[in-house]
Amino acid sequence: MFNARTNSAEETQQLAACVADLAVARDLILLVGDLGAGKTAFTQGFGRSLGITDAITSPTFTLAKEYSGRLRLHHLDVYRIEELEEVRDLALPELLEGESVTVIEWGDQIVPALPQDYLEIRLEYGSKENERNITISLVGTSWKERMAQITKILDRWSVR
Repeated sequence: MFNARTNSAEETQQLAACVADLAVARDLILLVGDLGAGKTAFTQGFGRSLGITDAITSPTFTLAKEYSGRLRLHHLDVYRIEELEEVRDLALPELLEGESVTVIEWGDQIVPALPQDYLEIRLEYGSKENERNITISLVGTSWKERMAQITKILDRWSVR
């Protein structure tokens, strides 16, 4: 687990860009946090680092968007999903294949329907207006070898 703190949406995007630099095909990232905590800002910085030039917006009403970059980015928002059965409609197994990375906002709501191999990014409000406390945890093995790299490249935001 790695704990970080950012002081603006721009810093959250910079942190996300550093994580994206380590992303490889078939990675799954769950974004967890309250409304307005920075999940979409994280995804914007992540996508920018993948070379995506399109505007990245929250897919709250469409559930999923796809963007092209170094890797294809599947951006999902499952906030409106009420039953795990609805996850089948998203065709997650297909999204997790190929030369793409999948980022799921509110991903903690559908963990039972996901492979147990992902990076969880938890964004929480800090004590100052634009401050965010970010906890990065891994589940499974795909990010295990990259966790030391994450710790190193995110050192400037580290909270010890």
